[in-house]
Formats: sequence, C-alpha cells, structure tokens
Amino acid sequence: MADTLAAALPGLTLDRTSDVPLHAQLAQALRTAILTGQASPGTRLPATRNLAAELGLGRNTVADAYDQLTAEGYLEARVGSGTRVASIAPDAFLATGASSDEADTAPPPPLSKRGDALAAAIRPVPPPPGRFGYAFQPGIPAFDAFPYASWTRLAARAAKNMKAVGDYSHPEGQPELRAAIAAHVKLARGVVCEPDQIIITAGAQAGLDLAARLLVDPGDNAWIEDPGYAGARGALIGAGATLVPVPVDEEGMDITAARKLRKRPRLIYVTPSHQFPLGVTMSLPRRLDLLELADDADAWVIEDDYDSEYRYQGRPLSSLQGLDGGRRVLYVGTFSKTFFPSLRIGYLIVPAAHAEAFRNAIRNTGHTAPGLPQLALAAFLEGGHYEAHARRMRKLYDARRLAVLAALEELAPRTLTPQVREAGMQMPALLRSNRNDQAIAADLAKDGIAAGSLSRYTLDEKNLRQGLLLGFAAVEEKHISPAMHQLVSHLNGS
Repeated sequence: MADTLAAALPGLTLDRTSDVPLHAQLAQALRTAILTGQASPGTRLPATRNLAAELGLGRNTVADAYDQLTAEGYLEARVGSGTRVASIAPDAFLATGASSDEADTAPPPPLSKRGDALAAAIRPVPPPPGRFGYAFQPGIPAFDAFPYASWTRLAARAAKNMKAVGDYSHPEGQPELRAAIAAHVKLARGVVCEPDQIIITAGAQAGLDLAARLLVDPGDNAWIEDPGYAGARGALIGAGATLVPVPVDEEGMDITAARKLRKRPRLIYVTPSHQFPLGVTMSLPRRLDLLELADDADAWVIEDDYDSEYRYQGRPLSSLQGLDGGRRVLYVGTFSKTFFPSLRIGYLIVPAAHAEAFRNAIRNTGHTAPGLPQLALAAFLEGGHYEAHARRMRKLYDARRLAVLAALEELAPRTLTPQVREAGMQMPALLRSNRNDQAIAADLAKDGIAAGSLSRYTLDEKNLRQGLLLGFAAVEEKHISPAMHQLVSHLNGS
C-alpha cells in the first residue's frame, strides 16, 4: 500500500459542475481511499497548501475536507509530522471485507430460536390500490368517506399545543386521550376501567406484543383461534409461547374442543365481537364458558376488539372484559379500522393491579405512539366526531356489504358460498371446489384485486377452510360490480 497520498490517489479529480461542494467531494474521495485500503493507516497527507495548488483549489477548501475527516476519526493531526490517516479508522472493520483479496465468507451468528420462528411467521403485505381501488382488501376503512376537514382542523389545533407533548412525560399515552377512551369504551362496549389502566400504543399490534411479553414465559401454552389473526400469532411467538390452535365454530372459539386438547393455557387470545377471519360472534354462553375455563386454569385472556364498531343488526354483546370485571381479561383496541391504518394508535386496557408494570414496561419497548395525533384524536372523541363518523360508516359499510353479497349471489353461485355476517368489514366466502385459495388470491392480486385467502390464517390442517376473505368497507360502489366480474372470471379460469 502507498505511504503517501500522492501515490495512493494519482488520478484524483473533482467535478466542478456538481451541486456537491468541492470540500465535500474531496472529503468523500479521501474517505473512500481510506475505506478501500488505498490509503493505509499512517499514510501522510500533503500540506493543505500543496494539495490545494495541485488540485487548483482554495487552501480553505482542502482544510475544510481535512477538518471533516479528522472530526470523523479518519485522520489524525500530529504536531511536527502533519496530517496522517488514523492508525485505526472508524470504519476499519467495514474496510476489511471490501479490500481483502480473500474475503471472509463465514456467515454471521444465527438468530435465536424465537427470532427464527418470528421471522417465519410471515404476514402478507397489503398491495397498493389497483385499478379497482381497494377492491376486496380486508381490514381497510373507507378512505373516500373520512371527514378529513374535521380531522385536519383538530390536528392543527393540537399542533398549537406542541409544548405539552414534546417530552417523555407520558409514555403510557396522553392523559386527555386515555380519559376520552375510558369514557368511550365504557359507554360503547361495557368495559370496566379507569384512565390509568389504559396504555396507548403504536397500533394494536404493539399492544399485543407488549401484553405477550409481560404475560407469558417461553414454553407457556397460548390458545389461539384457528383460523385466526396472524398478528397475534407473531406477538406470541416473539414472546416464546407455544401456540395451541383451537377450532372455531358458529359461536366462536370451541371451548369444548379446547378442553379435549389437555394443554393447560397460560393465555387465551380471542376476537369475540367479530372473529377474524370467519366473522362469527362469540355467543354469551360461550363467553361465560371461556371465562370459567380461564378462572379454572388461572389463565390470562386477551380480547381483541378490532372492529366492534361495525355491527349492522342488533346490539353488540358485552365485552369479555366487562363480564370479567377486568380481573384477567386485557382489552385491545385500535382506531385504524375507523380512521386509517397509518394513524398507528391503538390501546391496551390492563387490570388495575398491573397497570404500573405495563406503564414501566412500555418505556423499555419503544411501543409508544406520537403525542400530537393523540391530542387530535382525544378532541375527535370528546367532540362527538368519532361516534358521528362511526354511525355514518355503519350505514355506508352495510350498503357495501349487501352490494358485495348481491354480486356474489348473482355472479358466483356455483363457485363461492358467502358466509353472511352481521358485523365487520369483510365477508368470508368458501370455495365450492378444492382449488388452492392462496394461489387464487395471488392471481387476483396481479389483476388489482386484493382479496385475502382463508387458509393463510390456519395453523392446523384439521381446521382448514379454502375460501376468500372479501373486504367491502373500502370498495367504492362503482368498483364492486366490475371487480366482482373480474374475480369470477379468474375463478372460472377465463
């Protein structure tokens, strides 16, 4: 290797037409020479005056480049011997692989067993809207009907109070939002809680992850609905739980079948208001049976109430958390299904005895939600905007639900059997043939239709159902018929 810069960089040139300043170009050229081994540790650099003359630069330009690299640790200024490449450059380890003729091909250390399992629990990434908009994409609200003007006004008002949310004083969530949520869920869902039992998280998934970390130890049995929500699976796998898939019937998680498994649960995860993905509602006798079983096993219950706002006939049943009195049931909620997924604000309602532990834990997990949207959301709830919007969406979604059902019955009577549900934002439709629903969903996605596949949510083959999950909330009426025609065309193989 060269021991002088002149030998190391014989062809150094700078682009005087570039928008990048000359001192930055020179610094980058020298940095690259050091990282690639062209200029080895101890290499002496020319005096700033000499290099400036050689390159036709001002002396200050060269001095600025030297100062930058000295500050970054690439160069050392030695009294009496000028400026040299540092004996140990900050990126020396990066340079080793790049400059070695015999690069080290040894693999990095392996992931943990839990890491491997979590990475293997693949959740499909929703595609961007296609030519039919968000046609049949599950879990997406109606972007075309959101009250953007009201939200923008409240968000701007919240921004004026930025000083109130600029520090770390409320990692568990802004007091205004926790109070507004406590009032809302008490009235709407019969949830029993005080504001200090509410933990605001960066979406419901963060709440599930936080709960799983605090409630289960590696190897503990976690009962989950099968088919069921993949996000809950991921959170439990990440905590090291052993997943125990429990079949779902028309009343929700089959508790009788669960008892026969003889695997004592530490935690039970359910979506009782509108089971995901089958859409059934857990009956009151089944809810009481579940709570009795949890008492007998001294198990925790996580109640994920992800879209309970959207019930089209009858009144919703009381929450499990309300029936239990908040002793062993943790309640998970989200605003993504009412607002928009990127809002990333969810909440976790925990037993009062463990509220402090959860508040302390969230400081260590980074699952906190940004403060400004919390203030805007609190104002949205307190001002009655949320309930008014939910009422409008219930009416709109019911119309879209019925339109999708009518299109299915007209166009696909021999290929799909819709499972009519009275709640939620998506409709399961079972395939009448033995075709692979995941392959069908993949083909549909190429044509701009983002239907889900039921089998993707299944763990135990005994519980397997082949079918499509058709989201209807985000599908504008003008897209329903053409999108359904396209879907049926795929099913018919044309």
